[in-house]
Amino acid sequence: QVQLVESGGGLVQAGGSLRLSCAASGRTFSTYNMGWFRQAPGKEREFVAAIGWGGSSTYYADSVKGRFAISRDNAKNTVYLQMNSLKPEDTAVYYCAAVGRAAYLYSRDSYDYWGQGTQVTVSS
Repeated sequence: QVQLVESGGGLVQAGGSLRLSCAASGRTFSTYNMGWFRQAPGKEREFVAAIGWGGSSTYYADSVKGRFAISRDNAKNTVYLQMNSLKPEDTAVYYCAAVGRAAYLYSRDSYDYWGQGTQVTVSS
């Protein structure tokens, strides 16, 4: 079992940056594919980015491509989401998720474990 704890959310002006972190428990973090999702009020939870267990494969939603970067440090059991050039439409609760097998990483239904989420608010 994996427990995930997100941090790094907050209030930022449009054009600013934030870095989210997701700390995972357990000794097998390096075998998990990791994803970031977000959910705005009144909307469904949507895919943002994902990274393979080794860190060399990354995937992004079109809406964040070129602005966000996902990375991981397996020695620290942590996955990161660097968010640059933030826009008001990026405002949402951001969730970290993990899956311990090959899966379609763009779908929230593929993930077995979820964090509690961290709020990101971008003001115009």
